[in-house]
Amino acid sequence: MVAGTDVLSELLRPLRLHGIFYSKWIAGGRWGVRGADDSCAVLHYMLRNGCVISFGDGAEPLRLGTGDLAVFPHGTAHTFADSEGRGRSALPLKSLLPDTSPGSSLCVTVGSEEPDTEILCASLHYDPAGEPSLYRALPRVIVLRRDMLEGELLLRRTLESLTIEMERTAPGARLVTLRAFEMIFVLALRTALERLAETSPALQALRHPGIGRALLAIYAGYHKPWTVESLSREAGMSRSAFAQTFRRLVGEPPARHLAARRMQEARLLLADPTVAQADIPERVGYRSAVGFHIAFRKEFGITPGEYRASRQAAAPTPEADHPPPDASARR
Repeated sequence: MVAGTDVLSELLRPLRLHGIFYSKWIAGGRWGVRGADDSCAVLHYMLRNGCVISFGDGAEPLRLGTGDLAVFPHGTAHTFADSEGRGRSALPLKSLLPDTSPGSSLCVTVGSEEPDTEILCASLHYDPAGEPSLYRALPRVIVLRRDMLEGELLLRRTLESLTIEMERTAPGARLVTLRAFEMIFVLALRTALERLAETSPALQALRHPGIGRALLAIYAGYHKPWTVESLSREAGMSRSAFAQTFRRLVGEPPARHLAARRMQEARLLLADPTVAQADIPERVGYRSAVGFHIAFRKEFGITPGEYRASRQAAAPTPEADHPPPDASARR
């Protein structure tokens, strides 16, 4: 492996975070907001008072208090409200925030009485094509309580500084805020990995000394000719113990996980028109273009060429990105 790499960094790298929408919520009295599933990582940080998080599936609601941080790694739909039972009366998020374009921000006031609750929220946009299966296996919500954040100096101070930074109009203030939220996301996952691993098989896999080394080999070295045998040696485990532990924690066999990682990278490369299609099989670990073609079609139901064509057809044209000055006048 390349010196300086780590399994969490390599797990997040294919996501390719490309922007953040952030907002400040001011609420009071009776209120509730209902969000939908989205290809975003979502953060809620309680500045003042508290709220209740529910998923509408019968699971026990979560109560957040002042100073708590909730991370939704894959944007699972949820309701946040002043109390339990607000699901039906909660306002759809889209009705309050019709546009959550990356790079923008907004302050929203909700509720029936004088505000007594403040929440910082952020949606970190990423390409769902780059979402690793192990990332999808992370818990739908990770809660870092205030007392846990006390021991995470960089994370705590970054969170505390956001309230001031979001109100600044100095040059670069918006970029600083966006990057701060990105850092909070990574630091929160690192804290969960170090302190909450027992709550999730996926976190245990990343934390496990042997399985973690094998995952790093798969994520950072997917192009190498790995086998279950060589991966078990990388993990420092017997082949049988490695295969059994890997499947228990990751949820699928090592060979399947390696193949999925290669296909994931192949999709990202096929979406990049500057990469020659003929070069992609070798770049993702296939010695033959035919073998790559068969594996890709088996995984996604279409050929690599068809996938590239579909991505190019869906890409915005320069005219769409930069309409002429009088475009709005003609609508």
